[in-house]
Amino acid sequence: MSKLKFAGLAWLVDLAGAALFAWGIADAISGLATGRAVPISALAAMVAGGLVRAAAVQLVHALAIRGAQSTSAALRDTLLGRLLGARLPAAPLIGQAAVLAIDHPLTIEQYEARFVPARMAAAAAPLVVLVIVALASWVAAGILMATLIPFVGGMILTGSLARAAAERQLVALGQLSGLFVDRVRTLPIIRHFGADDRIARQVEAATRDVADRTIAVLRAAFLSSAVMEFFAALSVALVAVYCGFSLLKLLPFPAPETLTLREAFFALAMAPEFYLPMRRLAAAYHEKQLGEAAMAEVQPILDAEPPLASAARFGGASARRVTIPWPGRRIGPIDLEIGPSGMVALTGATGSGKTSMLAVIAGQIMPSGGSVTAIAPGDIAWAAQRPLILPGSLRDNLALARADAADADILRVAARVGLMPLLADRPEGLDLPLDHRGSGLSGGERRRIGLARALLSGRPLLLCDEPTADLDADSADGIIALLADLAQDRAVIVATHDSRLIAVADREIGL
Repeated sequence: MSKLKFAGLAWLVDLAGAALFAWGIADAISGLATGRAVPISALAAMVAGGLVRAAAVQLVHALAIRGAQSTSAALRDTLLGRLLGARLPAAPLIGQAAVLAIDHPLTIEQYEARFVPARMAAAAAPLVVLVIVALASWVAAGILMATLIPFVGGMILTGSLARAAAERQLVALGQLSGLFVDRVRTLPIIRHFGADDRIARQVEAATRDVADRTIAVLRAAFLSSAVMEFFAALSVALVAVYCGFSLLKLLPFPAPETLTLREAFFALAMAPEFYLPMRRLAAAYHEKQLGEAAMAEVQPILDAEPPLASAARFGGASARRVTIPWPGRRIGPIDLEIGPSGMVALTGATGSGKTSMLAVIAGQIMPSGGSVTAIAPGDIAWAAQRPLILPGSLRDNLALARADAADADILRVAARVGLMPLLADRPEGLDLPLDHRGSGLSGGERRRIGLARALLSGRPLLLCDEPTADLDADSADGIIALLADLAQDRAVIVATHDSRLIAVADREIGL
């Protein structure tokens, strides 16, 4: 923030350059009007003033951009940590999470780079201009001050309207991003069921809503610019009329002061500088609206409890009277206790909340009631129903939780989960290329990859969601034996319908 403050002060240096340039111009014109040559001092003042202004503008941009980038980088790191590991009130859609972690920090960066220095300058610069102008003509300074009062009232009114419009636009934009990404991910299913037209209409309606809200923001921005330009033009016109009539001695009232051509031209040349800081502020006002709306959007994420650091040893976990909100009903209350080792089986009909309970234990969603032991994300290994597959090699996907794993360790884990037939059938071995869909892999092979990745991480709490689904009986028996063996020295929680896996668990929790 210190760089942003210095950027605001640099705008005041810009005013010093403007005053120097204006005095040089006024001195030159005064000399020419009296038949004298342009003084060298006037030329020097104009050149020095121009150089000072150019240097001040460069300094403002350099300081503001660096300060804003450091702030947005820290904010982005914090948001990523919260989105990946904190317990949130509700899990955002993938598109919304991307907007929160990528777009909003960039929006806040633009707000700080452009609006914050301009706001600092606009708070002090008009007063500095008033003092400078008053040295030449106190009446001209009074005219500038008189136009400022209604201007402030107009800007407050238009600013409040613009802020509300910007907040609505940002919410609609985040919802559209989440909707679009979610529908693109499920596009094959949408086409299979012939829902193309309905989904297209849904996306079109969301897009039209964003467009309407954007027009509302632009309407408010144009209104605020109109207010600004009106009072800026009015102030310069009134100063010009007063100075001209005063020099011509045509004022309809006794002259309150005696102006020379140099003083009158200097006051007129400085008059536009009075509103210039506020015009810069108005030019950056759109960034202000979006930046504040973005901060309001990310604040609940920042307020979430930060992820815990991994403990020296996992000491167990418990859940007391946990309830989970679900559309149309509520899951729970659920009680669960697990020690540093052993296996707990979560059972129940499809839709009873087994996967949601795993997500609560992992800290991915916040329950609506009850309490859950907070567990560090670095202590949890998750083997999901649909494991994440990233574009890359099989090696890259297996070593996702432990990037420094050697091939020998990867192969040992692959053998334990039954992936060796896959490696034997593919000549590429661990270099087998995979796309984001895991094309060419069966459902059982995807689950084995997820389980192998969880084992390779070596974390003390293993969460498995339907680990034996999509497997034949012999393969399922091998996974059950593996999980029973792992439960000897680590905690294992499985969500399952498999009666054979339930039979080897230490405890069963029915949902």
